[in-house]
Parts: sequence; C-alpha cells; structure tokens
Amino acid sequence: MSEQEIENSRVEVRSYFVRHRNALLVRAEFSPIYVDYYLHLMQHSLKPAAVDDAMLKDALAALALHITSKPWHFTVAWTLHFENPLLNLFATGESFGEYVVGRVFSEGVKEKGQGLFHSQVMSPKDPARHSTVEITGRDVFSAVEQYYQQSEQLRARIFRYSEEDIVMISAQPQCDLDWLESLDERAIRELDKEEELSLLERRYFRFHCGCSVDKIFPALAPLIQRDGMEAFFAGDAFLKTDCPRCGATFQITREDIEEFLG
Repeated sequence: MSEQEIENSRVEVRSYFVRHRNALLVRAEFSPIYVDYYLHLMQHSLKPAAVDDAMLKDALAALALHITSKPWHFTVAWTLHFENPLLNLFATGESFGEYVVGRVFSEGVKEKGQGLFHSQVMSPKDPARHSTVEITGRDVFSAVEQYYQQSEQLRARIFRYSEEDIVMISAQPQCDLDWLESLDERAIRELDKEEELSLLERRYFRFHCGCSVDKIFPALAPLIQRDGMEAFFAGDAFLKTDCPRCGATFQITREDIEEFLG
C-alpha cells in the first residue's frame, strides 16, 4: 500500500471536553476503516455472517473511541463472548501504531454460561492488566457501556450519530451524571449547538494487522518440533493456518518450515 493510500485509509478520531458538564466526547466517521476491513475479507475469502460482521464493525469503532480517550502508548485487546448463538469478537489496537484490527470467531466457540467482556491493556513500562466482566444482551455498544460501568468504574454512553459516525461520551470527575443519563440520539445531534465543546486532541487509525508468514513461524516452530512434521501436515502438501488477530489465511509448505528451522 502506498503512503497516499495509507493516508486515505486513516480515520480521524477527535476528542472534546464538554465544558460545564465535565464529560469527554470522542467521535469519528469510520467509513475508511470499514472499507479496508471489507477489502481484507475479500482478499482472504472470509465471509462472516452479516449480523456477526456488523457486530465486529461496532467493536472496532468502539475500540478506537476508547483508545483515544486513554493515554498514548497503550495497546488494548478486547474479546467479547456472546451466547445463544455462540460468538466471539476479537478487536485490538493502539494509538501509537495507529491501527485497529479484529476478527469474528463463530466456530469452535466454547460455552461460558453467560456473556463475557475480557479486556487486556499493555504498555511498554507496566505489566499487562486483565479484566473480565459479565455482560447481557448482544448489542456491542451496550456491552462496552457495561464494561465501562463494571471495570472502568465510570459511566459511558455510545451513540450512532449516523450509520458510520459514532460518538462516545464518558464521565469525568464531577460529571453531570443526570445530564449524561438523559442523552439520546436527538440530544447528540444538537450537542454542538447546546453545549460548549473544546477540542482536545486528534488521533488517527486505520484497519491494519501487519501479519505475515514470517511472524507466524515462531509460534508454529515449537509445536512442530515437539509433535513432528507429519502431525501437522497429515500427508497434505501444505499447512493452512490463519492469523489470530485478523483471520488472514496462509499456506505453509514443508520447505518453508525446514528453511525456517535451518
């Protein structure tokens, strides 16, 4: 992808302080990310169910808004588990790398007995932090709001200003919580007229993973050395594997493995 194509694929995420309400508003129009996501699906012949696809798009948008509301140099990974029917959504991203990426897991998902939201936060200087909370329903934005309430210990609301224009408002110290709870889609569309907004920051994201066969080899090599080549190839000419972050598929030959192992 050329530098110009990368630039065109970036989404600008803007954060504002809502004066007199003590709230943080984060907003972006996610069309470029969704376009690159669909190009990725086409490239790797991935065909998630329409409802699962829509849920992952919401997860990617919510994650970008969430990361923008946090300090730089954090990598965040979310796994949302839903039951009846079973489904896992995975999404990860970071501001410094300017990316979000994710995938749908609809096969081989284990029952947990309830919906779960698992978050992992990583930074260069601190140990990884894990949090898991129970969620209800199958709406992704509602699941993120439940995560905020239980894990972040603050109120957040997510609204669809339009189909691909998403807004998140989260409480800050001394927030007007009655006002925050009263917001609806009409109020969101009038917010810039009725409230005083101060632009804080712009961050940029695109749909990007960066996976490759070379990055997958280190994870496969110890297993192949332990179990032997035949256990993996089972007589086939190549081994088909996929990226756990984006679902991209790769075909690996015996010669590839032998060359990597030296």
